[in-house]
Amino acid sequence: MNKLVVSFGEIMLRLAPPGFERFLQSPQFLATFGGGEANVAVAVAGFSGQSRYVTVLPDKNPIADAFVGEMRRFGVDTSAIVRSKGRMGIYFVEPGANQRPSKVVYDRADSAIAMAGPGSIDWNKAFDGAGWFHITGITPALSQSAADLARESVRVAREKGLTVSCDLNYRKNLWKYGKTAQQVMPELVQYVDYGIANEEDCQMALGIQADADVHSGKLETEAYRKLSDKVLGAFPKMKALAITLRESRSASHNGWSACFNNRTEFLLSQHYEITHIVDRVGGGDCFAGGLIHGLMTKPTAQQALEFAVAASCLKHSIPGDFNRFSGEEVEALIKGGGSGRVQR
Repeated sequence: MNKLVVSFGEIMLRLAPPGFERFLQSPQFLATFGGGEANVAVAVAGFSGQSRYVTVLPDKNPIADAFVGEMRRFGVDTSAIVRSKGRMGIYFVEPGANQRPSKVVYDRADSAIAMAGPGSIDWNKAFDGAGWFHITGITPALSQSAADLARESVRVAREKGLTVSCDLNYRKNLWKYGKTAQQVMPELVQYVDYGIANEEDCQMALGIQADADVHSGKLETEAYRKLSDKVLGAFPKMKALAITLRESRSASHNGWSACFNNRTEFLLSQHYEITHIVDRVGGGDCFAGGLIHGLMTKPTAQQALEFAVAASCLKHSIPGDFNRFSGEEVEALIKGGGSGRVQR
């Protein structure tokens, strides 16, 4: 398999108050960039992999230019990015703490990618030399044309023999153009080799219900086994499904692990207690990037799963969407290097 990973989706300007302040508690925002698929590309590049990010950005826009430069600094190939009409989306995030949850406000209507449609991207160029393609359920939620473009992307990827992964990433506040996730996502997921989700994604994006209460605060392993079996049964071309298992004790304290069902075995990862969370936004994307990297480089599915969970655990300690850890640092955590002692 070619080692290049291609991801496709929307990038936004991310505006957040300093520290753990509320919106405009101080009259300022910290400006960075964020978006699920870009986060995956950055993570893969950070783990010493090869990645290319594909999106549609507004033409003659200095903020979009700054983003392209940022991705290049992370080692991500930006050669297939398209410039077109429209604007760049923005999202505001207020990091939660203790019993106060994080809050996200979107300002992304009429973005360049939401206005794009089939034929907007040269997929031959985008997939040149690639072996893996990653997409999420966020892009199909933006508009009918974006959903059509997303479906085109996975169809062409499959035709070219790429391995396709999809993080279902259900976002209830985005599905506003007249279609529901359950009307759109199943058609896209039929092209997917590796699915990534949490229990809400499976239920809200695919309409597949868990047999037990997965929101009870206690992880019921058998419930997740049955849920993953149901998803794999509904999509016979899917090779495996990974489900992240988050126990949200507060905004600052989560239990974190994942399971992986590849039709022949049901795997559970090591469990981490993540206290004093700095920023959980982008944690799931780091898991996806870690899983892709692990499945491409590790000898077993268990090792790939452990790498993904450990990488995502570390991401919770970094502000901003992007992963900033190397593969070596992830491996150190897996081997028991999570004490936090000063390294001299």
